[in-house]
Amino acid sequence: MELIHTQTLTKPQKTAALKLWNGEYPEQLKCETPAAFDQYLSTLTNVHHCLLTIESGTIAGWAFKFIRNDEWWFVIILDGSVHLKGFGSLLLTQLKEMETVLNGWVVDHNEYLKSNGQSYRSPVDFYLKNGFKIITDIRLELPHLSGVKITWNKED
Repeated sequence: MELIHTQTLTKPQKTAALKLWNGEYPEQLKCETPAAFDQYLSTLTNVHHCLLTIESGTIAGWAFKFIRNDEWWFVIILDGSVHLKGFGSLLLTQLKEMETVLNGWVVDHNEYLKSNGQSYRSPVDFYLKNGFKIITDIRLELPHLSGVKITWNKED
């Protein structure tokens, strides 16, 4: 296992990250093309990526933080084959190291499906276990996606 920190993803890293994104997130978040994924990434500022590679060199996890509306936000995605092995907590620790606050959106129900038809399991419990708090009065309610804001504060 190796962690790779970078400001910019190489083309193979982007391909692997897109595969994780489309395979592990709810189908509603799928990026249909690499160009659409590039477009999303290009909207982010002050990005720091952390890639988790496993023994074969395969990227099995991807976390990144960025600035949105003067706050640090984050995204984390793990391949299902490495869930429940401590890698998600490891990636979060990497993102937390140089920040005092991190924010994210999390799906807080189990009603969505992944692209392969399997149920998308809400990661709320994972974030609570890792020191995040749910901000119940701040929700993301879009026609295709529903979630709640979570935040981690070093001082809590």
